[in-house]
Amino acid sequence: MKLVPRSYYFDDFFDNFLSVPEESNMKCDIYEKEGAYHIEMDIPGFKKEDISVECDKGYLTITAEKSSSTDESEDKKYIRRERSYGKYKREFYLGDVDADGVKANFENGILKITVPKREEIETKKTIEIE
Repeated sequence: MKLVPRSYYFDDFFDNFLSVPEESNMKCDIYEKEGAYHIEMDIPGFKKEDISVECDKGYLTITAEKSSSTDESEDKKYIRRERSYGKYKREFYLGDVDADGVKANFENGILKITVPKREEIETKKTIEIE
């Protein structure tokens, strides 16, 4: 299993060259402990309902979407707007994992995902030369 962000590869370099990548708003730590991989991602200001975690074809995709809270009833004249809204997405390649074993928890703006490690099966075989 490889927990490598998809944008790590050189092919994506030019896609993100001039723009700020979406994942810059979703910082994370990845570590290994007790037979599992753990991902802890900061997603402050979001509700649990705004976040989606999916595991498909070896990829773990985390999406968070927040729409602008514009009140038409109030007459607001903004001096400065720094809070960002929109859709944010991070994707990691997990390889062949049991998607049913992946667990996610969201509390206090931190998303914690646990991915159980699959036992590696020895696939290397030495062939005797005759």
